[in-house]
Amino acid sequence: MKIPLTPPSLNELMQEASAETLPQLARLKLGPLAYGHYLHWDELRHRTPPEGLNHKIWWLALRLARSVSANTLPFHDKQGEVFSYTLPEPLLKNLHEIDRGAGLVPGGEDSAALRADQGRYLISSLIEESITSSQMEGASTTRRVAEAMLREGRKPGTLSERMIFNNFEAMRRIRDICRDTLEPGHVIELQRVLTEGTLERREDCGQLRTSDDIEIVAPNNERLVLHRPPHHSELTRRLQVLCDFANATDSDDTFIHPIVRAILLHFMVGYDHPFADGNGRTGRALFYWYMAKQGYWLTEYLSISRILRKAPAQYARAYLLTETDSGDTTYFLLHQTEVILKGLSALHQYLQQKQREQAQLSAKLRALQTSEKQLNHRQTALLAHALKRPDEYFTIESHQRSHQIAYATARADLLGLAALGLLSETLHGRRKKVFYPAPDIRQKLESV
Repeated sequence: MKIPLTPPSLNELMQEASAETLPQLARLKLGPLAYGHYLHWDELRHRTPPEGLNHKIWWLALRLARSVSANTLPFHDKQGEVFSYTLPEPLLKNLHEIDRGAGLVPGGEDSAALRADQGRYLISSLIEESITSSQMEGASTTRRVAEAMLREGRKPGTLSERMIFNNFEAMRRIRDICRDTLEPGHVIELQRVLTEGTLERREDCGQLRTSDDIEIVAPNNERLVLHRPPHHSELTRRLQVLCDFANATDSDDTFIHPIVRAILLHFMVGYDHPFADGNGRTGRALFYWYMAKQGYWLTEYLSISRILRKAPAQYARAYLLTETDSGDTTYFLLHQTEVILKGLSALHQYLQQKQREQAQLSAKLRALQTSEKQLNHRQTALLAHALKRPDEYFTIESHQRSHQIAYATARADLLGLAALGLLSETLHGRRKKVFYPAPDIRQKLESV
């Protein structure tokens, strides 16, 4: 990837303009968008400008339109320049769609169904985010091994497994760690949980960085340095500003949309890089915390890291567009809201698919009854999983964690399926019971 070209300075743009130019720009009524997009200079210079304008005058018009509606933030870059953002129509539209789809505004049947069975989906979501967020930072354990470790509650055996386990614990405990208000100590504790047992220098765990040898390089190109964070001596003050921003209450003249505030928490942790390692995971965890705190309960089921991992260069570029254009965080806000919307779309598709599968399987399993009752939804979910992965095994502990139920309930579920011949029971070691799908499980279900 390439670093975006820095736009011409305002002085250079004003020198390009003539006395007749500015009135002409006013008459054209050019807004902050170009071709319907919030373009950076690096993209704009390749587009055809409006008739009668060159690229620099066109960019000047956009800069003036954006500055009129810009909102300043309490954050500053390394040179002391203030960060800001605007609310162009594409961003407003994204925020509205997230409001509707992320649970703040009461949804339809999908939301009701998800709330009714949230334990099962929440644990799957936490596992997904834990794995992909850690993989973004270098964890290399296969998904199946990592998922089995988390569902069974097994202790991590490798560095990669430890990273994933830590991320799972942090996501599970984040509300307890951060409580109702955010303090610098909470952020540091969150980083400690995320990095414990994974760093070369143990002293970097649970501590602000004490050096300035940090360089953020391009994905798959360690020679291209994209960002050098602020001096370590500034971190204590900058972290306090971050916490004050998270705890601020909005008055009529200082309202910041909650999603904007959550994304900016993520952005500033990435920009400041207050820790030697774990900054990306810490920033994303704070995003989840603030969204949940503000009532966006559905975001707890999202895995934004899964989408970011598919296009890491776009994630890095969103930072670069902001840094090269006078601290305009609108680029990052647009990118992140689009990521959230993709996550919501994937979640709703997943939910609809699971509902269809559950209905189809329930129809097949309706006749399979014990002497007392039909199979419950947890048992049918396990059987659906067993049909997809016939080589996988289940334990009472993994079933308990997957559905957030009591040990006795999980035990009864598995023993009931074994009694019907759908699972085969065996011992793993001396005491631990393991249940495998019966070799003829599909035939038994098909015969229903």
